[in-house]
Amino acid sequence: MRSERLFKLLWLSVAAALATIALKTVAYLLTGSIGLLSDAAESVVNLVAAVVAMAALRWALKPADEEHAYGHQKAEYFSAGVEGTLVLVAAVSIGVTAFGRLLDPQPIDTVGLGLAVSTLATLINLAVGVVLLRAGRQERSIVLEADGRHLITDVWTSIGVIVGVAAVAATGWEILDPLIALAVAVNIVVTGGVLIQRSVGGLMDRALDAGDLARIKAVLADFREHEGIDFHALRTRQAGSRAFVSVHVLVPGAWTVQHGHDLVERVEDDLRAGLPHATIFTHLEPVEDPKSFADTELDRAMSSRREPGL
Repeated sequence: MRSERLFKLLWLSVAAALATIALKTVAYLLTGSIGLLSDAAESVVNLVAAVVAMAALRWALKPADEEHAYGHQKAEYFSAGVEGTLVLVAAVSIGVTAFGRLLDPQPIDTVGLGLAVSTLATLINLAVGVVLLRAGRQERSIVLEADGRHLITDVWTSIGVIVGVAAVAATGWEILDPLIALAVAVNIVVTGGVLIQRSVGGLMDRALDAGDLARIKAVLADFREHEGIDFHALRTRQAGSRAFVSVHVLVPGAWTVQHGHDLVERVEDDLRAGLPHATIFTHLEPVEDPKSFADTELDRAMSSRREPGL
């Protein structure tokens, strides 16, 4: 089942976070590097984020009910928003710690072993991040995709830290260590900002992406060409892994109800074939009636008469 696979992947994320926290903490204790400490702090955020993601996903997978007739999929956006917020909190804490070390630079020790341990943790994050990112795209799960993106960002952060700490050991420039930590904090701020922006966009009913919209319009254009009908008031929105599409179908007024119904059933079937994750709503209207063009906007009272078209 899809839900079982998603939860298994999130448990994998939890296990990876626990392993990398342990490894990166060991690396910090071996070296005393504030850069490696900042890297370990981000892994703590990964753990909390994975736990929050599991809670959000469990809620998102609940079936629709009387109070939530369109389902609970938007709970996934709360997870991404919480993760983004946690990332920003981690960035602030790293920045404060790094600033203190910037004023009082300290030498680092046992660099070779410490970096070897940190590299192992980075490889774990890379493997799990790639798996989560691919699965998130396949399953259209913002929870998995956000978690995967965060882990991949953590990988790049870790690579920067490892290179920086190696440079400190090679040059003896102790001030590089806190500067690296500050660079990590800035990078984390960018990641957190993207996650929060995406969460807000989903909660604000953002339209489907350009690829999905192109598939929808291609289906409608085919019916226009071969059936002599028209469409308008196309609206789309994304809610977690589910999409919602609504469109008005303009047909000759002389058609029977059965004829019109058969036509919109075909339209909906073709749209679902291109967007299996979508819920489709159609509204049948006579093309000759001026009132058919008075509801092309979200608020009918504010609509003006329009020519046929999307």
